Amino acid sequence: MASSPQPFDPRRMAFRFAVLIAIYFAIVLMPAPSGITPAGWRLTGLFISTVAGLILSPIPGGAVVLLAITLAPIIGGLTLSDALGGYADSTVWLVMAAFFISRALLNTGLARRIALLFVRAFGGTSVGVCYSLGLSDTLLASIIPSNAARTGGVTLPITRSIAELYGSLPGESSRRLGAFLMVGVYQSAIVGAAMFFTGQASNPLAAQMATSYGYPVTWSGWLAASIVPGLVSLAVVPWIVMRIYPPEIRRTPEAAAFAHSELVKMGPMSRQEKILAVIFASVCGMWATSGIHQVDITVTALCGSMTLLLTGVLTWDDVINERAAWDIFVWYGGLLRLGKALNEAGVTKVFAESVGGYFSGLGWLALLAVALLIYYYAHYAFASITAHILAMYPAFVAVLLAKEAPIGLVVLSFAFFANLAAGLTHYGTTPAPMYFAHGYVTLKDWWRVGFIVGLANLAIWGTVGFAYWKLLGLW
Repeated sequence: MASSPQPFDPRRMAFRFAVLIAIYFAIVLMPAPSGITPAGWRLTGLFISTVAGLILSPIPGGAVVLLAITLAPIIGGLTLSDALGGYADSTVWLVMAAFFISRALLNTGLARRIALLFVRAFGGTSVGVCYSLGLSDTLLASIIPSNAARTGGVTLPITRSIAELYGSLPGESSRRLGAFLMVGVYQSAIVGAAMFFTGQASNPLAAQMATSYGYPVTWSGWLAASIVPGLVSLAVVPWIVMRIYPPEIRRTPEAAAFAHSELVKMGPMSRQEKILAVIFASVCGMWATSGIHQVDITVTALCGSMTLLLTGVLTWDDVINERAAWDIFVWYGGLLRLGKALNEAGVTKVFAESVGGYFSGLGWLALLAVALLIYYYAHYAFASITAHILAMYPAFVAVLLAKEAPIGLVVLSFAFFANLAAGLTHYGTTPAPMYFAHGYVTLKDWWRVGFIVGLANLAIWGTVGFAYWKLLGLW
């Protein structure tokens, strides 16, 4: 969600704000549907304009949301305390705490050590390197909610280094190994992001929306539903990429040797790494068993962060300099409150009832299948999983629930599919342009592989996933 600084262009900013203002008035000047108050209708216009602002980005996304929160008491019928209420939500602080723990994983080198251990163990072949980096990224997704930091900051440099070991550089030698690894590792990382509550920053947002519909989603509940189709996808995706976009080099003993030499350079685990490893395992263990001991997962995450501070593994400067975390704090807390306010105003209910009338001839299962396909391929229009979820998740969920579809199946399937759809393009989520920008893969090949892998993920999660969810009792 965080964007890199761009040169200030007042004309571009003014034009994009003019578009947002036009969107707002195009909505609020229409008659409010029956059942929605004038204030609720103005809030609807503000929310839709905010989502459009996240896509157009006249100013950074966090600033767009803060502007909306500022305007909500003026035009949306909320009090100031209500508008700011999202920043006290426990899910917002869960994400913050997870970011602080992930900063320690990056600073101490433990995240990189984990990835290198996987490569040393399974990196004897090119597809083995892809599997090892994909699995290490997935393991780190259990607690690192920034896919930019995890997939781009830890996994990508190792991927590039292994490609260069074999003289595979952007250009003529890219197909030797680097092109396969870039696209294969990225597609695997997308699956890992879908598997965990903390897989990327907007997963907790989808979980919080699900809770507002009456279906609480926990870290362990998310994993319990995703683990079987997720593991199948992790097993199948690198194999598919190998078949449709094979590297010239199939055996990579130097990759394992490279990982071993890098681990030797790192030396034995430091005191900080050992402390962090214990905290990492403890936090994940407490999250996985929260249904037994009933300790809130946010409390567990905050305890882990505080322990890192008290032991010196994490410093206060690390906390206050974690820009991505504070950026997410602003936009996530704000959007959370605006979404809840829409629900309280009855907007989602009215929308579901009106749209549901167009599909009165379809049963809930057929409607779910159609909606998931539309929702999945709509990601071609989004450069952010967050924007996709905000724009479409509440609406589609409301329509399906109005059809009396099973709530657990609905809220989880749409949350998973938003992540998987990010593999379609070279801009689907933050790490995508980071990988594509290295120049190993042409645009045509990136989209071709993304489309074919997308079909495979749809098939896996639509068959194995639905069958497994039936066994879980989700429908």
